[in-house]
Amino acid sequence: MVTIRLARAGAKKRPFYHVVATEKSSARDGRFIERLGHYNPNASGAEQKLVVDLGRVEHYQKNGAQTSDRVAFLLKSAKAA
Repeated sequence: MVTIRLARAGAKKRPFYHVVATEKSSARDGRFIERLGHYNPNASGAEQKLVVDLGRVEHYQKNGAQTSDRVAFLLKSAKAA
């Protein structure tokens, strides 16, 4: 089963996450099918907090992909803005 979730990147104490489509059984930071965007919780100034390709996310969801709770919340806030 394909899932859309966050994969952690960035340095210690400075999180940065990639929004990825991946197999449910793969490791959190492991293999993924496609990178769909990124989330930077420490964004400041002109930096964007969330950048995501909503078209590709909808494509995966139409084909049966599930989103994690956090990604679902982020997507909901992205669509509202």
